[in-house]
Amino acid sequence: MADAEPTAAAMPTVHTATTMESSLLVDGGERSDINEQPRWFTPTRLLTLFCLINMLNYLDRGVIASNGVNGAPGDPGCLEHEACFSGSGIQGDFKLSYFQDGVLSSAFMVGLVVASPIFANLSKKFNPFRLIGIGLSVWTFATAGCGFSVDFWSITSFRMLVGVGEASFISLAAPFIDDVAPPAQSSAWLALFYMCIPVGIALGYVFGGVVGGSLGWRSAFWIESLLMLPFAIFGFMSKRIHLKGATQVLHLPSYCTLLSRSFGVASEVKGLLDDCKKLAMNRLYLMNVLGYITFNFVLGAYAYWGPKAGQAIYSMENADLVFGVVTILSGILGTVVGGIFLDYLGSTIRNGFKLLAVSTALGATMCLFAFLSTSLAVFIPLFAIGEFFLFATQGPVNFVTLRCVTPVLRPLSMAMSTVVIHVFGDVPSAPIVGAFQDWLQNWRLTTLGLTCIFFLATAIWASGIAIAPRNGDRGIEVTPDLHQPGSKSQEAPLLTNE
Repeated sequence: MADAEPTAAAMPTVHTATTMESSLLVDGGERSDINEQPRWFTPTRLLTLFCLINMLNYLDRGVIASNGVNGAPGDPGCLEHEACFSGSGIQGDFKLSYFQDGVLSSAFMVGLVVASPIFANLSKKFNPFRLIGIGLSVWTFATAGCGFSVDFWSITSFRMLVGVGEASFISLAAPFIDDVAPPAQSSAWLALFYMCIPVGIALGYVFGGVVGGSLGWRSAFWIESLLMLPFAIFGFMSKRIHLKGATQVLHLPSYCTLLSRSFGVASEVKGLLDDCKKLAMNRLYLMNVLGYITFNFVLGAYAYWGPKAGQAIYSMENADLVFGVVTILSGILGTVVGGIFLDYLGSTIRNGFKLLAVSTALGATMCLFAFLSTSLAVFIPLFAIGEFFLFATQGPVNFVTLRCVTPVLRPLSMAMSTVVIHVFGDVPSAPIVGAFQDWLQNWRLTTLGLTCIFFLATAIWASGIAIAPRNGDRGIEVTPDLHQPGSKSQEAPLLTNE
């Protein structure tokens, strides 16, 4: 291990990780052995923990979209004491239009946009689990606050804070999982994690329908807040688990003080902007994210308006349950099969783009035929098959996001991907589709037009095949920035089972 010269007392010492000794600076300035893991840690336990948190996170998405919680608008001009229908749930209590209802679904994006890059950058210096604990505490407070909201603006404000909690988790979890997963099963492990998205949303439909219908929509938010509380506490209590890429760090007892005096906020911002520039110059990353934005525009609108559209088109009395069951089954099977199939083909960036293009095209076609059908008995199996192919993209798209950049950039790549697919994808899609439905007043035509946008995502991802490496490249595993000139590269993951 190479140390700084004794005469350079003012300079920080550089430590490079080796098989024998490796340490880094953690919160408060103490050193921590980079190979020393918390006693509870195993890769499987970490994956299970992250899956549960992810499922609860997306359960909230399903809850607010469910008919039992979201409700329905009342008859125009109807007063609550009159015999006409005065509305139900959030939309009825706060007298929301479809456009306002769509804005409510997108409000979390404000917190997500602001907080995601910040959490990703802070993870280089501070305990990521501590950061996750902070974010999940905000999430717990915000979801409870939704239950206490009194009007459109108050619940919208709490939904913004929900995004802060998601930001702390979503940008850090995937790099951890990719780091600890067995190399031959990395896509499958990521698929298991992202399988929790459709499962969480679907459970949210059912949970929101049952709890909202029996205890009232406010109770649904309070209960989910209590469910997340133990995970927030655990985040604060757990010792640090180190991300790949932390192979060289600066050690100095007064490092934080020196940094604040010499560079301050300007240095942090410059570092973040430099990293963002590297992502913007990466053609593979841009092509993947552009396709994901287009894909998420449709999928986000499906997730929010699906139960309401199904209820209107096919007169479903239990739309929350139907969409919940279909999404759970198709989401689990599709996400797992997509990840396993990519591992079978060979987990390369090129194969990832191939699977994204083909799966999206097949899923879009089946969903198009589903919404063209006039029979509920025909719609359900066609839509289930379509969702199977659509959710098969979750493992490959996140595999490409992680593997087309260097390890040290992976938390930021996930954070920025999450931000842009929401900012330009499902965030505008919900209010846009709501406004379109306000004007058109025909859910079948609205869903058919929306589904056709999937084919644009197919074309974008197909274009990615042309620029992807042809030599079987499995992704960038080494970041030169972490090594001194002339030093040997280190490709092995830094996390171990020991």
